[in-house]
Amino acid sequence: MNGYIAFFLLCVVCCLVPSSFCLAGDEPFIYPSNSGGTGLMEIPTARIMRENTFRIGYSQIKPYRYYYGAISPFEGLEIDGGITEVMGVPGFPGSSSESQYGNYKDKVLGFKIKIIPEGKYIPAVALGIRDPQGTRLYSSQYIVASKQIYPFDFTLGFGNGRFGIKPLPSLGERIRIEMFQDTKQWLLDSQFFWGVQFAPSEKYALMVEYSPIQYHKHTSDPAQPKYFREPVPSNYNFGFRWMPSKWFEIDLSYQRGNQIGVNLSLPFEIGRPMVPIYDHPYKEPLDAKPLTWDKRMRLALFYSDFSDFRIYRIDRSLTIDVQNNKYFYEISALMALLRAIAPMIPEDIEDVTIIFKENGIPMFSFHTTQFDIKELMQGRLTRSEFFKISKFETENLRIAEGVRDVKSEGFFLGYRPNVSLFLNDPSGFWKGSIGILGWAGYVPWNGASLVAGAALFPFTNVSSSSQPLSIPVRSDITLYMEKKLIFDKFFFQQIHRFSPDIFIRGTAGILEMQYAGLDSEIAKPFFGGRLLLGVGGSAVKKRDPDNPLLLKKNDAKELYTTLFVNSRLNFPKSGAAIEVKYGQFLAGDRGTRITISKDINGVQLYAWYSITDTSIFNDSSNRGYHDKGIGVRVPMRFFFGKETRMTYEQHVSPWTRDVAQDISHFTPLFDFIGNNTKIMLDKQTKKVY
Repeated sequence: MNGYIAFFLLCVVCCLVPSSFCLAGDEPFIYPSNSGGTGLMEIPTARIMRENTFRIGYSQIKPYRYYYGAISPFEGLEIDGGITEVMGVPGFPGSSSESQYGNYKDKVLGFKIKIIPEGKYIPAVALGIRDPQGTRLYSSQYIVASKQIYPFDFTLGFGNGRFGIKPLPSLGERIRIEMFQDTKQWLLDSQFFWGVQFAPSEKYALMVEYSPIQYHKHTSDPAQPKYFREPVPSNYNFGFRWMPSKWFEIDLSYQRGNQIGVNLSLPFEIGRPMVPIYDHPYKEPLDAKPLTWDKRMRLALFYSDFSDFRIYRIDRSLTIDVQNNKYFYEISALMALLRAIAPMIPEDIEDVTIIFKENGIPMFSFHTTQFDIKELMQGRLTRSEFFKISKFETENLRIAEGVRDVKSEGFFLGYRPNVSLFLNDPSGFWKGSIGILGWAGYVPWNGASLVAGAALFPFTNVSSSSQPLSIPVRSDITLYMEKKLIFDKFFFQQIHRFSPDIFIRGTAGILEMQYAGLDSEIAKPFFGGRLLLGVGGSAVKKRDPDNPLLLKKNDAKELYTTLFVNSRLNFPKSGAAIEVKYGQFLAGDRGTRITISKDINGVQLYAWYSITDTSIFNDSSNRGYHDKGIGVRVPMRFFFGKETRMTYEQHVSPWTRDVAQDISHFTPLFDFIGNNTKIMLDKQTKKVY
């Protein structure tokens, strides 16, 4: 309890530091340490990567290899993780998996938060927690201060575990942070470390550090018996950093008095397109100008990739309901539509209403005037001013009945690349598949769709030496993924919107790779979309892995049922969201899954953690386990250089567990409602995409 009080007091101090003290930034001293977090070589600094940036890299200092990534999703917070490989030490010595798995490897996750920003006279101060659960082979908890006197940056820190007098014990699934839970012992076990960086140019820097790591005393480290029976020759490390380009960095170092080290890293800005995005504006053909205004407008909408639209006027009011098939953001679609139709609006029209739909379901309407549209197009109104005097509506929407001017296509196709990555199976640490997911569908009426899909994996090495566990809802997934062609979906889905703002979805058929059955959901946004609440559940059976059209016989359970209360709280200003799923999961375990995400210019980063009652499992692998993982969803427009609604999603999590699992949902209602709420639309109007 004393540790929590100490942490609270540190946070209070952080809040009380005057903002006028925040004079010095962390750049250019935001380079990676050996393991990927911002630091020198072996030691961290109080420096934090710029918000909304990430890096990936590789380093080697015998006997360790580090494969790492680091990210700063919020200002003052840095999260890093990766794999530490011990060269020449087998992961499963003496077993049949020794040759397949290779060297010993350990997963590491840590975070660092700046609690005091740097001022004119005070240093930046940060707290770091590295690997607070699991094996804790390379775990540490530290406090570190850095002061910049340009071109020098001085660092002094104090930490336990890897930097301390003795290593921290293994914890399994439990989480323990001695800094807060046993502060006195943390103080007794910790040691000081320090370092200096000299950066006369943004292109290169020199560094020296004192590292207190006592390798010969870390007997839990698999490298110790072979490489560190005696103290290392020196605790002083020296290095040189060179950044030949904005996107590449090379570090060369001399560490421990006997080892040459190299560190290669690639820093990126999240949400920055790899290829500049250009949207070709609609240019009206000369032979279309003699046509009537409504025919000209139909051509403009059609060639701008809108569909299922109807144009109609009542007196001096013009209404267009339309479906966006091209633009990632609805506001981008709205601006493209207005640019296309502006020259064609009759002079006697005063009010203009645009209604946007998803699969024929009205999602929001936009209300403006012809005068304001022309003022915007001629540059006499800024985009910000235009949206301030216009209005969005998301409730009580009505679209006119009758024949569409251009119907939505009855058939549709979709695809996205897929890389499935699974780590740490005894048969091989790196397992996965590379391929493409494709689907085709038919829309018989508004909100309905009949979908069939398959996955093609020309490159795959998925296999496992582990046997399925006691209630194998996911631990038997290798039986389904060993094939290169997988028939993974065939279902009918209906989504309906009830007035004023209630959405309901029902899906039946082959729902995903492993399960077939029924799935339903109901959801409603509140407070303009800041809060989404819903209820969902499913009743499914396991598919036969050898025959895609049959159900599995003699399975662990005849019927798998789920039932959840779902909630999502959006924080539009920061782009963050917290989603909580509470209820019964596939195996029958009950509890909560919490997902935290952040949207950065369309790139969505997310991480999840579960807390469920695992007493229903009879195996040690699932009992006491907490399902967890990280993921990213990236708009493909960043790579194509043009507008598209396609996204690529990648997540990483352990694959041999059955805790807190749910079926895959083709169209989750929270995502269907997504950015089509008032509070999210208002946010989009303030950004240029």
